[in-house]
Amino acid sequence: MKKVENPPKEAWLALTKRPQFEQEELTKLVQFILNDVKRNKDKAIFKYTEKFDKVALQELFVSTSEIDTAMTSVSESLKQAINIAKANIEKFHASQNSVEAVIETTEGVSCWRKNVGIDKVGLYIPGGSAPLFSTILMLGIPAKLAGCKEIILCTPPNKEGNIHPAILYAANLVGITKIFKVGGAQAIAAMAYGTETIPQVYKIFGPGNQFVTKAKELIQQDGTAIDMPAGPSEVLVIADTSGIPSFIASDLLSQAEHGADSQVILVSNDAAILEQSLSEVQKQLEVLPRKEIAQKALENSKAILLRSVEECFEFSNQYAPEHLIIASENASDYAALVQNAGSVFLGNYSCESAGDYASGTNHTLPTNGYAKNHSGVSLESFQKKITFQKLTKQGLQNIGPAIEIMAEAEELQAHKNAVTIRLNSLKNV
Repeated sequence: MKKVENPPKEAWLALTKRPQFEQEELTKLVQFILNDVKRNKDKAIFKYTEKFDKVALQELFVSTSEIDTAMTSVSESLKQAINIAKANIEKFHASQNSVEAVIETTEGVSCWRKNVGIDKVGLYIPGGSAPLFSTILMLGIPAKLAGCKEIILCTPPNKEGNIHPAILYAANLVGITKIFKVGGAQAIAAMAYGTETIPQVYKIFGPGNQFVTKAKELIQQDGTAIDMPAGPSEVLVIADTSGIPSFIASDLLSQAEHGADSQVILVSNDAAILEQSLSEVQKQLEVLPRKEIAQKALENSKAILLRSVEECFEFSNQYAPEHLIIASENASDYAALVQNAGSVFLGNYSCESAGDYASGTNHTLPTNGYAKNHSGVSLESFQKKITFQKLTKQGLQNIGPAIEIMAEAEELQAHKNAVTIRLNSLKNV
């Protein structure tokens, strides 16, 4: 990690930059894949699965027998852990379900909104270097609670043509049965445009690598909604004098091991805490199975010494991290200073891994600074809101004249007539 001491504020913007990819070539490649799948459907899917995943599949759909086999392949301890996480995620997201009140804006004029689940949604679950079965819980549970009628799940197969048993167990647990063996940009294309085997959906959710992220960006321009703009994983830790270096280091590495393009940031007003945390990072890094991946991520990461805790939060709000950890015994006292963050972890014992797996909050969060204007996935992400209004005769008489004046001022005579005809009919009653 690069260490920076007391940078002037005019240098902060450069320090908030994330690692960048060559966008032009990436866009061309992904757009080619999208167009190919749009034209050639399953044929293109099989081709890219063989090219990128190194397996020649006979079928894309995961059979019932494959799911049954997975049920017996997952250890009881993992099943119990997944069940605990499911219960907490379900409880937290169910609490977000609300019925909105009917509001009488004027006597005789009532307005309200109704929450309706999006009919068809697609979930993308990465399964390459790490099978993210936890993401199925994070996406499948709110999709079910929202009342989505059709839930499609795409995840890449391994070189034997199989899906990781934990992914199938988690999908079965939340009631997702339409599972397809396809990953990468081609999976996003399949769900966006539909193929002979994979149904088209209205909105696509889920994290992924740079190809998946670019594909989601491009299909959004083509009319399919996505959960949010996303990029590689990231965490920012704010540590004061009461932070615990070994804890801080473990949190930094928990995100660094996601991928070589991940970024972790440590900011502190205490030089000793900064140094001790960096020392712990190197110590813990040596024993990680994903050491090489984490090491590459650390090359894009920073440890920044600032003059005060308040400056640390000012910097964090400018960075707008996906995950923000406040490593302090007084973390709750600082919570009001947070303006931009995907998910916040308060105190030395609130590790980021809790939010990734089992505390109940959603781990599908805005990255790359999008926490400035986007929220993480919630129950509402799987719903659309339909507004209703009802006018009585008296209600139309109360606001009708104002509508007539406004419509005439905008030179929309038919709009005015729709009111005038009704008002005139009431005069003749």
